[in-house]
This record gives sequence, structure tokens and C-alpha cells, in this order.
Amino acid sequence: MRFAFAALVILFGSSLFDVAKADPYRWCAEYTGGALGGSSNCYFLTLEQCRATVSGVGGYCSPNPFYTGGSSAPRRARPRNNY
Repeated sequence: MRFAFAALVILFGSSLFDVAKADPYRWCAEYTGGALGGSSNCYFLTLEQCRATVSGVGGYCSPNPFYTGGSSAPRRARPRNNY
């Protein structure tokens, strides 16, 4: 009985916390480097921010492979059935 109560308390308590957060950074700056290669920086919300950063230092922007936010395409409205 104590075990069941403790398990219930732990289960309820753990549901009060936020566990996962989405990665809001959609774009990565891929810097081109010399003989040792380049590096990347995946902390850009917009493509414009990324392009401004690589401008003049060399590199390009690519989508963040770990981006977990929503899609950029607007959602299409579904037609309503008026029955």
C-alpha cells in the first residue's frame, strides 16, 4: 500500500514540471575555414539574422537539423461541413 501511494505521489509530482522545450533556433551558420575546416553556430531565429552574421566572414546558412519548432508553412483552413 505504501509503495502504491509513493508511486502515485511521484507520478503526480512529476507531471507538474515542464520536461521538454522546443529548440526555437531554425537556422545554422556554417562558417568555412582554412585547412582545419570550419565551424557552425545554430542560434538564429531568422534566415536574415544568419545571413547578416556570415556576411563578410565567409560561410552559408542551412536549416538547423535539431529544430523542433513548428513548420514555417501556414496552416490551411479546412472547409467546414454545414450539415
